[in-house]
Amino acid sequence: MSLRLTRRSILAGAGATLAAPSILNAQAARELVIVSFAGQLQEPHQWLARRMEARHPGLRIRLVPSESQDIVAAIKAAQGFSPFDAMPNGEPPHLIAQRDGYIQKLDAAKVPNAANVVPELMAKSAGFGVPASYSLIGIAYNEKLLKTAPKSWADLWNPEYRGKVAIPRASSNLGLGVLVIAARIFGGSEDNLDPGWAKLQELKPQVGRSPTALLQMLEREEIAIAPIWNNDAAGAAAKGLPIRFVQPDPGPVAIISFMSAVTNTRQPDLVNEWMNDILSAEYQQFAANAPYFFGPTVRGVTVPDAAKAYTPSSPQEVAKLQTVDWGKIAPNRGKIVEQFDRVFAL
Repeated sequence: MSLRLTRRSILAGAGATLAAPSILNAQAARELVIVSFAGQLQEPHQWLARRMEARHPGLRIRLVPSESQDIVAAIKAAQGFSPFDAMPNGEPPHLIAQRDGYIQKLDAAKVPNAANVVPELMAKSAGFGVPASYSLIGIAYNEKLLKTAPKSWADLWNPEYRGKVAIPRASSNLGLGVLVIAARIFGGSEDNLDPGWAKLQELKPQVGRSPTALLQMLEREEIAIAPIWNNDAAGAAAKGLPIRFVQPDPGPVAIISFMSAVTNTRQPDLVNEWMNDILSAEYQQFAANAPYFFGPTVRGVTVPDAAKAYTPSSPQEVAKLQTVDWGKIAPNRGKIVEQFDRVFAL
């Protein structure tokens, strides 16, 4: 079909444009800029963005994959309104964001789904943003190399595993979480990490300099067992590797990711709607499924069968989740990393 332009049609179109400039200006200004994850892990945000754009004709949601330090620098450099409207943060950066004032407090009345969040997870937000998901620190093992599967954190010290264990460097959240859980199960706490230090030395472990390096050691069969992220273990198993994941007693360690409004966002109402959608049962179930395995933070969400090996799927399993008091750990992070590297000769 051809499109024929005439002077009359052009003038008619111009008249319509002049008659409704406020509508066009509003549509042109309707952009929501959300900091997101990179690669495949951005797909749940893409799914959510398409649904929200469909509800708001003319709205464009732009997802910006970036490292948090780059985003923070851009926010701090901006004069007036932020170039971003909302952003995710893991627990340690979330504390820094509160302290430095570049995220703002949640108005729970404008995010009604916040009432459905697991209370213990909601409390971790300290009133800033919402708990969007969590990842788990558990134990991964190569079933070809072990006769007995681990069931608890204490099993890492099973004599059968001697010489086959690796731990993550304390520079990562994975490594810090492992240090804390080792301290706890042997009588310590975030205030007393000494039992954890002693027990980790007792393992005489190999050390993975990063979570990725640790997973590679496990895949190459240089080690047989290690604390690892549930998402990484799931990815290895999906490739056909004989890697299994355990949610060890007394419970795996949950590291929460929050979604928060950036201070001076131009679109506060849309950000509240975005956060409310993040907490919808539909989004939470989508993000919990393969290949993402994001832990749901909302009560009553059915964890898909494909995720049950990697994510708590019952109220009893959720109740066993361990969390870290990052307010006590984060200020000492540099000293902890320095001590780790010295103790393990890195």
